[in-house]
Amino acid sequence: MPETAKNLEFQKQSPEHLRLSLAAAMTLGFAGGRFYRDAKLGCINLLLTYPGACKANCAFCGLAREKHVDFFDPKFEKFIRVTWKAYALDEVIERTKNAPDWVHRFCISMITHPKAKEDTLYVCDRLVKETGLPVSILCAPTIMNEKDLIDMKEAGADRIGVAIDAATPEIFHNLRGKPVGGPHRWDHYWDIYEKSLAIFGKGYSGVHLIYGLGETEEELINAIDRAKDMGGYTHLFCFYPEVFSAMKDHPQPPATGYRRIQMARWLIDGGMTRASKMTFDDKGRVLDFGVDKETYEKALNSGEPFETSGCPGKDGKVACNRPYGNEKPGPDLRNYPFTLESDDIALVSRQIKEYE
Repeated sequence: MPETAKNLEFQKQSPEHLRLSLAAAMTLGFAGGRFYRDAKLGCINLLLTYPGACKANCAFCGLAREKHVDFFDPKFEKFIRVTWKAYALDEVIERTKNAPDWVHRFCISMITHPKAKEDTLYVCDRLVKETGLPVSILCAPTIMNEKDLIDMKEAGADRIGVAIDAATPEIFHNLRGKPVGGPHRWDHYWDIYEKSLAIFGKGYSGVHLIYGLGETEEELINAIDRAKDMGGYTHLFCFYPEVFSAMKDHPQPPATGYRRIQMARWLIDGGMTRASKMTFDDKGRVLDFGVDKETYEKALNSGEPFETSGCPGKDGKVACNRPYGNEKPGPDLRNYPFTLESDDIALVSRQIKEYE
C-alpha cells in the first residue's frame, strides 16, 4: 500500500471507525454483492480496530498480532473468512436507520487492546441511543473485571458473549495461552462468563465454542453443558482455517461430527437433555443423545439444530446468523443462515449418522 494511503488507513481507528463484516457491509449498502440462497443478515457485526490489531496471539485467529505486522494492508483485512473493512461510525448509524426491516441487532466485537473497554462503551451508548436497536457485546475477558460488565449494561448492552472457543483447559492454554505467547486464561474466561450472568441475567449471556480444535465431541458437549448449567447458552462455530493464522494449514473438520455437536447443543440449550444422559463411543463420539426417538426425530426434521446459533432479534429468532462465516457459500454449509429446506434436512440427516 502506498505510504499516503496507509496513513489515511491508520486514521481509521476506533471509536470513530469500526470494521464491518462483508455481510454487514453488503446489508448496509457499503459493498455490493448477493447472498447465496438469498440469506439475510439480521445483526450488524462490528469489530473494534486499531493499528497493531489485537494484543493477543490465538493460534486459530486471523487477528493474532504476530501475523498482522500491518493490519491496514488490504491483504490483511480478512478475518473469519471474509474481508472486514473500516467504516465511520457516524455513517454506520445513519445507514442503519434505513436498513432492511430484518436487521434487528448490533454486535460489537472487542479485541484485546488497552482502548477497547472505553471505546466499546462509547460505541454501545451511541448505537442504542441513536438507532434504538439492541446491542450485544462480544467481550474481551482478559482486560475486564466485574465493573466493566456493569458499565456495559449501563451503556445499554442487553447481552454479553464470551468467546471461550476451546472446549478444554489444555486446548485453551495451548492455543490461547503462554505456549503461543498469548495472555488468556481459561479460569478467568469462565469467571467473566459467570459474572456476566449475574449482571445481565440468566439467559442473557452465552459462550462461543469452536468445533475442530482438537477436542472430542464429548469434551465439547461437556463445555456446552457447563455453559447451560451456569444459566446461559452456546453460540457454536465450526473451525475454518484462517489464511493469516498459525493454524492456516489445520484442516476443517468434516460436517459429520459437527452435526452431532449441533444436535447436542440444541437439545441441551432447549432443556431436553444433558451431557450425563448421552452415550459416547471410545473416541468420544455421540452414539445416543439421551432423548426418546420422537424428540430426536422432531428436532432432526425441523432442521433448527443446524441453523446458526446466536443472539436473538425482536421476533425471538436468531438475528446474529453470520451468513457463510464458517464456510464458503455452497452445498457444504456448516451453519445454515436460513430455514433448512427438504434437501438440506435430507443431507444433515445422513451426515449426523456418519462416523469418519
